[in-house]
Amino acid sequence: MATVSSRAATDSVEKIADDSTCAQALAWIDKNTAWVTEQQIALSEIPAPEFTEAKRAAYFQKILEPFGLKVSIDKTGNVIAERPGADPNGIILLAAHLDTVFPAGTEVRVKKNGNRLVGPGIADNGAGLAALLGVARALSEGRVRTNKTIIFAGDVGEEGEGNLRGIRALIDAYRPRLAAVIAVDGASTEHITTQGIASHRFEVTITGPGGHSWSDFGAPNPITALARGIVKFSSLAVPEDPRSSFNFGVVEGGTSVNSIPARAVVKVDLRSEEEAEVVKMEVSLRDAMQAGIKEEMAAAARDSGAPLEVNFRSLGLRPAGKLPDNSPLLDSIRSVDRFLGTRSRLERSSTDANIPLSLGIPAISLGGGGKASGSHTLDEWYDPTGRELGLKRLLLTTVLLAGLQQ
Repeated sequence: MATVSSRAATDSVEKIADDSTCAQALAWIDKNTAWVTEQQIALSEIPAPEFTEAKRAAYFQKILEPFGLKVSIDKTGNVIAERPGADPNGIILLAAHLDTVFPAGTEVRVKKNGNRLVGPGIADNGAGLAALLGVARALSEGRVRTNKTIIFAGDVGEEGEGNLRGIRALIDAYRPRLAAVIAVDGASTEHITTQGIASHRFEVTITGPGGHSWSDFGAPNPITALARGIVKFSSLAVPEDPRSSFNFGVVEGGTSVNSIPARAVVKVDLRSEEEAEVVKMEVSLRDAMQAGIKEEMAAAARDSGAPLEVNFRSLGLRPAGKLPDNSPLLDSIRSVDRFLGTRSRLERSSTDANIPLSLGIPAISLGGGGKASGSHTLDEWYDPTGRELGLKRLLLTTVLLAGLQQ
C-alpha cells in the first residue's frame, strides 16, 4: 500500500496555494461555483435508485471527459476518472456515491426556494458528486500536475441494500497503490468523518398458512407475530457508549384487507460504533422475533395445521473502522482547515470510507461545501452559499496528499 508522509508532501498548504497552477485552480473555483451548482441540479434530476444508477453514471462520465482524464465505467457500474501523476504506484482516491435512497417513480425535479434548492437527493449525494466535478475541472483549468495519481470516482451501491459494492470494487482494484481515500458525501465543511460505524441490515420474514379473515379467524397471523417481535425488540435498551441504534425501515405483507396474510416482512438496520455491539443486537433481534411467534401461536384461537416460521436474510454488512488520531491524512486536512480558517469536528458515520478504514487504509469522509438538511426525505434541501470553501478544502487537501510535481 502506498503511503503519505506526516506532511503528505514537502510542500506546505501555503506553498501549494501560492503555486501558479494551484492559484489558477482556486481562482477558477471563485468564479465558477454557478457551473458546479448547475451540474448538481442536472445530476439530481436523473433518478438513481440503488442498483439503477446507470443513467446518472453516463451523465457523470460525459461531464468528466473534457478535463483531460482517462474516464471509464467498470463492470460494477462505477465511473472512474484517472488523472495520472508522476508516480503510477501512488493513488489518491476521491469517491462520491451516485445512488439515492428514493425508489423508482419518485419526483426528483429540483425546485428553487430563495437560495435553497429543494429535491430528493440534492445534497445526498448531489452535493458530493458536483464537488468532484468542480475539483476535477479546477485542477484541469489550472493545469496542476501532481506526483501521485488522482482518481475521481462516482461509485454505486452506497445507500440502502447496495452494501457499499461500488467502493468495495474500487478498493479491490487499487488497494496496493492507495495512499488515501476521501469519500465526498453531502455538504457540510464543519466535520471530518474519521470513524466508520458498523452496520448490519436484515430482512426478517415470518410465514404461515394464511386464510380468510372470517372463516379462518383465530389462525396465527404473521403480521401480528412480526409486530409483537418489533415491539419486544424496541423495548430493549441500546447502549449510549458505544453509541448504538436500530431502525425498522420497511414493513410489507398481506394481499387484501379480508385475508389473513401468509407472509410478513420487515427490513431492519442495526448500527453501533463497535462491531461486537451490533452482533449482540442481532442476537436480541432473533430472540425477539422467536418470542413474537411464540406469543402469537399461544394466542391463536385455532390450530392452523402449520406453525409460523421466521427467516433472516442479510441485506448487507458494513464493517467498522477508525482513522488513528496521529494519521498523516488527518494532519493534512487539519492543516488545510487552519489555512482556510475552517473549524471542523471529528465525526462518526456510515459512508464509503468504512471499507478502506476497515482494511487499515487511511480514509476520511468530507462534505462538498454549502449547507443542507432533510437528508433522506422528500423535503431535502441544499444552499450553495459558500460552497467555494468546500471545493477549495477538497482541492488543497487532495494536492497536499498527492504532492505538487516540480
